[in-house]
Amino acid sequence: MESARSDLLELLRLEPRGSCNAKAERIQALIAALERSAPADLSRPETLAQLEAVWELRWSSSRQPYLTVAPWLENLQCLAPSQGRGLNLLRPGGPLGSLAGIAVEASITLKPGSRQRVEVRFQRGGWLGPPLAGSRLQWLRRVNQSFPAWLDITVVDQELRICRGNAGTVFALLRRPDLQLSDLLPR
Repeated sequence: MESARSDLLELLRLEPRGSCNAKAERIQALIAALERSAPADLSRPETLAQLEAVWELRWSSSRQPYLTVAPWLENLQCLAPSQGRGLNLLRPGGPLGSLAGIAVEASITLKPGSRQRVEVRFQRGGWLGPPLAGSRLQWLRRVNQSFPAWLDITVVDQELRICRGNAGTVFALLRRPDLQLSDLLPR
């Protein structure tokens, strides 16, 4: 398991260079191996606590433009299960990242009786601006979610999170210890 995890982390840390089928196939094989050997169990408090962080999308099986990985774009997911909150945030990479982004805020809850499923209810979406005078500029409107959304967190540790979405997409994310939930989640 440790070899598969190390190999996957190495591939995810590489800068994206377009679509490479061989790399994608290798990533998918490593993800499958980790899901079999070290499945997440969110019913354990220590595992659930590992979710509480800012995560950066480093690979996705989706072809949607907003789920691609590019060096000029940060695709962040902020999870705060202790507060029942989550946030997806797309923003420019580099020094401009803290100035503005497109955000979708959600309430999140663990599905009762499940060891991996997190139910997601999207609530507001829009523009999230820079911090200013102790608050954050924002323009978020209510979202009308007409379908149930969920994520199965299949692998999680202090650095790596793998999950599968309700649309069948597989995601691999790395923890961003340089970013704080309190700085990104709207108040």
